[in-house]
Amino acid sequence: MSTRTVLHGADIARALTRISHEILESNKGPEGLVLLGIPTRGVSLAERIGALVSEFSGAAVPVGALDVTMYRDDLHRNPTRTPRPTQIPPGGVDGRTVVLVDDVLFSGRSIRAALDALGDIGRPAAVRLAILVDRGHRELPIRPDFVGKNLPSARDERVNVRLADVDGIEGVTIES
Repeated sequence: MSTRTVLHGADIARALTRISHEILESNKGPEGLVLLGIPTRGVSLAERIGALVSEFSGAAVPVGALDVTMYRDDLHRNPTRTPRPTQIPPGGVDGRTVVLVDDVLFSGRSIRAALDALGDIGRPAAVRLAILVDRGHRELPIRPDFVGKNLPSARDERVNVRLADVDGIEGVTIES
């Protein structure tokens, strides 16, 4: 098995800075934004993006977590991890622009589950998707609005995102 690094810590920081600016530009400012990260690494990325958006705009942007474990359609095939708490910021999501944040977009099934989970919580005005790594191979018609890096990969390769606050190291690797 070979492993190659495709993003270092500085590359991740640049990608998140760009995504944060794109979110602000797309939304025409921070008003009505809510960022919801998909555990585990999506929550960390949402917190980072939230801090950057707040820094660039001068206004705090609510950040929360949206656990999708029990909404997945592949529970029978994949071992489930322990569900994490869903944390919706004060004010909820109704009538707001929700940006779902995750580390890797692959088949699209996690995002489909996130949309189902979000529908049980409230009715946003709009839902956007921010992804650190888009590796292709979609099985569902889901397209990210904000992408840190498009990373074409083979279906049998594995993309690993490691974040300092979760894993102790920072980087994105591909294992083949």
